[in-house]
Amino acid sequence: MTTIHVQPGEGLRYTMIDGDHVAKATVQDAAGAFEVFEIIAPAGPMAPPHVSPWTGVLFLIEGRITALVDGTPYDVEPGGLVVFPAGTPSTFEVVGESARFVAVTSGDGAGRFFADFAGSVPVDQPVEDSMAAILSVTRRHGVALAGA
Repeated sequence: MTTIHVQPGEGLRYTMIDGDHVAKATVQDAAGAFEVFEIIAPAGPMAPPHVSPWTGVLFLIEGRITALVDGTPYDVEPGGLVVFPAGTPSTFEVVGESARFVAVTSGDGAGRFFADFAGSVPVDQPVEDSMAAILSVTRRHGVALAGA
C-alpha cells in the first residue's frame, strides 16, 4: 500500500441527484478495502430508502441531516455519525440549506456505483422521469430500492 494524500478540493467529483460525491481515496490492503468520499448535499426531498451491499459510515461536518436506517430516524448534527449497515434500508435528508459530510464505505464498490449513477441519471430531471435509468444502475451494482 502506498501513501495517499489528497488536497482540499481534489478528488473525482460525481454529481448525483442527492448532491456531489467526491471520491477522495480507495484503500486496499491485506486487511480489506474501503473508500472515502466527501458529500456536499443540497436541501431536497428524502430519497427512497435503498439497500446497498456495502456499509456506509457518515460523519457530518456541516449542516444537519435526518438519517433513516431500517425505519428509525436519527437527527445528525455536526460532529455526529451514523452507520448505514450493508443490507439495511437507509437514506438521508438534508435539514436546512445544505450539508457536508465524510462517507466511508466498506469494500470498493461504492465509487463504481457513484460513477455509473452520475453518468447515467440526469440531475436536471424529476426523479420520477429518471426511474428507468435509476433502476438500471442500481441493478448493475447490487443496490435495491426498498420496496421496489
